[in-house]
Amino acid sequence: MKEKMDRLTLLKGKVDKKRPLSTEIIRELQEDFLIKSTYHSNAIEGNTLTIYETKAVLEEGITIAGKSMREHLEVLNHKEAILIAEEIVKNDAPFSEIMIKELHGIVLNNIDRANAGKYRDRNVIISGASHTPPYAVVVPQLMSDLISWYRVAEDLHPVERAAILHSKFINIHPFTEGNGRTARLLLKLELVRSGYLPVIIETERCFDYYDVLDQAAVSMYYDAFMEFVADCEEKELERYLRVIG
Repeated sequence: MKEKMDRLTLLKGKVDKKRPLSTEIIRELQEDFLIKSTYHSNAIEGNTLTIYETKAVLEEGITIAGKSMREHLEVLNHKEAILIAEEIVKNDAPFSEIMIKELHGIVLNNIDRANAGKYRDRNVIISGASHTPPYAVVVPQLMSDLISWYRVAEDLHPVERAAILHSKFINIHPFTEGNGRTARLLLKLELVRSGYLPVIIETERCFDYYDVLDQAAVSMYYDAFMEFVADCEEKELERYLRVIG
């Protein structure tokens, strides 16, 4: 794992040498990420809008015939959540339960107002997973513990810490729904906060993604998921260098 992280550190150094980028390139990269990230994160959860339909909804405000209002809201909400996450990084706001609840509230805005930004008050299961999330009554304490862990995990490589944070959050499954989207937003936020690139977990890799997450939940060993995230980060860094090089 150290060799993989050293590789990411090297690539990040190459990206840093190219900064600052022109305003035009930054805008194009941000728009590309916004569309792709929104499409893939929603598609993993079953949203049927194509990437081109997602682009049309985001950029032109078009309503796609035959698609549900919920699917449209999921797209618009995800865009808003990404923009808020960018503001959190810009303002160097501390990682907190309030921040997590704010992002989740945006993810479910106008979709499930009763549960948006609120920890679940009932027990749940994750369909197809080998593990069962903890009882609802212990969720507040587990989320408090998660924040405490984060604050003392500074010795980890930033990509390792972001990956473990994502996995621990998913294991707790603190909300009734919207956990996957929120977890991926936290992953992106933490990578960017550390100067790395936000990763896109593509829907084509969703089975691998769920598999390594499930492994971590059952075994409490995060190596497989960290490697998965590291591969995604390496891909983004290399693509970024090609675009700006």
